[in-house]
Amino acid sequence: MGVSEQCGRRPRFTMGNKANLIFLWAMLVSVVVMATRHRPFQRTKGINGLEKIIVRDPRGRSFEVYLYGGQVTSWKNEKGEDLLFMSTKAIFDHPTPIRGGIPVLFPQYANTGPLPSHGFVRQRFWKIDANPPPLSSHPSSTAHIDLILKSSKADLKIWPHKFVYRLRVALGHGGDLTLTSRIRNSDVKLFNFTFGLHPYFSVSDISQIQVEGLQNLDYLDQLKNRTRFTDHGKFITFNSQLARLYLKTPNKIRIVDHKKKKTIVVRKEGQADAVVWNSWDKKVVDLGVEDYRRFVAVEPVEVEKPIILKPGQEWKAIFQVSVVPSGCSRKSCIPHT
Repeated sequence: MGVSEQCGRRPRFTMGNKANLIFLWAMLVSVVVMATRHRPFQRTKGINGLEKIIVRDPRGRSFEVYLYGGQVTSWKNEKGEDLLFMSTKAIFDHPTPIRGGIPVLFPQYANTGPLPSHGFVRQRFWKIDANPPPLSSHPSSTAHIDLILKSSKADLKIWPHKFVYRLRVALGHGGDLTLTSRIRNSDVKLFNFTFGLHPYFSVSDISQIQVEGLQNLDYLDQLKNRTRFTDHGKFITFNSQLARLYLKTPNKIRIVDHKKKKTIVVRKEGQADAVVWNSWDKKVVDLGVEDYRRFVAVEPVEVEKPIILKPGQEWKAIFQVSVVPSGCSRKSCIPHT
């Protein structure tokens, strides 16, 4: 056979070649699917065009956090049920704070100082922290996002202290939600602050709720000029407006929802105090008339003794929440989340 004849012959397409192509195609599809499944987060537009981050774990549980305020606005279990409450009149428009979810309160809780109520970071635009420093002693997670906020020139005009606030929001293996706050003094002088997270928990009906774990503790009644009382009840129930700042609280507080037969377990570290609040039928501009029936706020806060940070020093607080069936024993409790 001549050389020209050999060069003009087409290569044979054997079954072996076909099998290799099928294998390579399957591998490519597998890589694409895995990359999609394990994509750490989705960045998208939320209400009024505000950017939000959606984070999902392999079991379909998720949370959403808006960069405006660094605020978690949704935490769903694998059934798609939202475990957080959002006001039906929530305003997603700067500079109005978002009503519902988990607002971040820094560097001042409520009106306990000269700053605007609850500080100003809930009205700032946070950024994704692409390279956060290592986080020690953090609960293991299946999916998380790191956010960062640094003091701006505008901030320094109303609170003259430079800071860096890092926030990690994470889903645990049992579906629990954890927020880890790290606040660093990046200034050359010390400063002090008060702090809080303000979670709005979704409940069946506020009249069917009781809060456990705060008995025999002192509290400041915020409806009576912060007059100090001692709570001698076994648990807290709701039949009118309630706003109490409990002092030196335990690290675990339980919210029992009798109608849904579930218990929300709040765990906290680094926050000595706790606020229990429900507006009842008091008129709130950005809260629907009947909204008060569907939420309870149990807030991990540090108020009685402000945190003092020296230059270069960092403070850390952990807030973790899970949902378990009511009445289960410690060993048999399986998170609903």
